[in-house]
Amino acid sequence: MDFRFFGLHLRACKCVVLIVIALVLRAVFLSRFSGFRGVEPNNLFDISKPLRINSEFHSRKPKFLEVPQIVWGLNNQKIALARACLTARLLNRTLMMPSLSASLFYKEVDQLEPISFDKVFQFEKFNSLCKGFVQLGSYSDISNLSNVFELQKGSGRRWTIERDLDQLRQFSKHPYDDYQVIRITGKNPFLWHDHWPVKDYAKVLECLVLVEEISKQADTVISKIRQIGLQENQNGTNSDAGYVAVHMRIEKDWMIHCKKMEKRSNITEICSSKDEIMERVGNIIGLKMPMVIYIAVADNLLEESAILSGWKEGLLPLEKKKLGVAELYEKQPYLIQSAIDYEVCLRSDVFVGNSFSTFSSLVVLDRTQKMINMGVGKCCGIDVRWPSYAYNLRGESKGPRPWATNMSDSSLKAISYGTNQISCR
Repeated sequence: MDFRFFGLHLRACKCVVLIVIALVLRAVFLSRFSGFRGVEPNNLFDISKPLRINSEFHSRKPKFLEVPQIVWGLNNQKIALARACLTARLLNRTLMMPSLSASLFYKEVDQLEPISFDKVFQFEKFNSLCKGFVQLGSYSDISNLSNVFELQKGSGRRWTIERDLDQLRQFSKHPYDDYQVIRITGKNPFLWHDHWPVKDYAKVLECLVLVEEISKQADTVISKIRQIGLQENQNGTNSDAGYVAVHMRIEKDWMIHCKKMEKRSNITEICSSKDEIMERVGNIIGLKMPMVIYIAVADNLLEESAILSGWKEGLLPLEKKKLGVAELYEKQPYLIQSAIDYEVCLRSDVFVGNSFSTFSSLVVLDRTQKMINMGVGKCCGIDVRWPSYAYNLRGESKGPRPWATNMSDSSLKAISYGTNQISCR
């Protein structure tokens, strides 16, 4: 037998078999892709049409959610940001780093310039702290800028919470999940329906850390407050250089807004006059004297000029001009000014605010979360680490009512729009 001929014949047979296998695999592979076509952008709920790409092929690529520019005040923007993050989480996507707004759009329309998230908060720090829960992405992460689907969120009275949630769930599935970017068009995320418990919002908000420049400015303000407190206490009985931060909402825009809320909701505990605020702060049980009072107020919207007079003896009120930091604030746009004041209020020894103010509500949420993280069982009263009070609600001895956030609440409605049912334990 010619073994050389047999070897050549065997090798030829192997080649034929391999070619046949390759042709079969090619036919199977092409058949899997032949049925996929495009989806018309306007057919938002038409899922009968298949996509032009295969989801399994792109499963390893990151997917993103893009939202409109975030507007309104700092804390409405923070809620909107958290809501956008949680929406992206529900869609199993990364939120594209959004644009914030440096000014109040209803007050400074001509100055409504967008400001990047990373100019206010630390981008990498956010992703580090929120890893495994929500994430932010940058536009450089997108590999295919044409693979975008525009989603119009519903609005109006007929657009219920249930319909909104059904829409989001639908867009987390095939065929929409094959698009690398879903771009939501329409209203500001602050006005979207709320589908998440307070603890989820708190988790996102904990990841917001101010950039170093803004944090240092807040450090400067706090340092000046504590220095004055030390000077006052050298001859007093209080050896602590602590301070009380009062978010005094008496600006003209707030007074118009709160009076409308009182009329609409039939609640008479929303607006507070300067005299009422001063009286209730002065009657906080256990407050040590002398004590520095930092007044957090939007100076450019303030009609009342005599906010430093009329306070109880032993209380030393300070605002930006008297503290010598007015110029520091004036150099910054509204958003940054508010961010500095927020930090000053957050780190105060005692905080007093209005339970119908988003600013005050988020400060209290932050302080409550810090106490929970420290294992504090009691969140209210002067003997706790960071007590908070609502001056618009009367408490004991004509003082303000103790205030802590209900972290087991099923939605953020109480914080977003205010309440007179504040939790305290």
